[in-house]
Amino acid sequence: MEVLAKVAFGIYTAVIIGGSVFAVSSTSLVRALVGLITTLVGVAGMYLLLASPFMAFMQLLIYVGAVSVLIFFAVMLTRAESGGDESAPAPMKTYVFGLAATIAPAAVLGWLVMTRPVQSIAIPTEVDIKQLGEGLLGTYFLPFELISVILMVAMAGAVLLTWEKRGKK
Repeated sequence: MEVLAKVAFGIYTAVIIGGSVFAVSSTSLVRALVGLITTLVGVAGMYLLLASPFMAFMQLLIYVGAVSVLIFFAVMLTRAESGGDESAPAPMKTYVFGLAATIAPAAVLGWLVMTRPVQSIAIPTEVDIKQLGEGLLGTYFLPFELISVILMVAMAGAVLLTWEKRGKK
């Protein structure tokens, strides 16, 4: 059984890395969104490996379902200007800065993890679905609702910006 878990971990890791590379390297926003969706599905698979099917389902439902559709609508509502330079290659310093922006946080976080180990417990506490629901609708109700308001404001802002651009043409 442990061998199958390692094989599944390797497959989900390949799906996550492949989707993220496809999302970052794609020149089309729609294809980049497909890469993002692939990456998020791989993360949901990782949740399944962690024996957390509820989190995997929420990953699929919220991020793959709702957030990806929100991004897709925002992409479809905006229209690229015809005189844009999207096809022009980026200068080399852009790639160097991008690589530095990727490596610097990874190096800092890696150093922190290696030099300051966190005390952990042998058996993690298990939170059942009922306790999670009571927490989301009780203690954490306000932050939970604020997230949905932020998503709605972001979508409304994208529509407003698109509406103003189309009105100027």
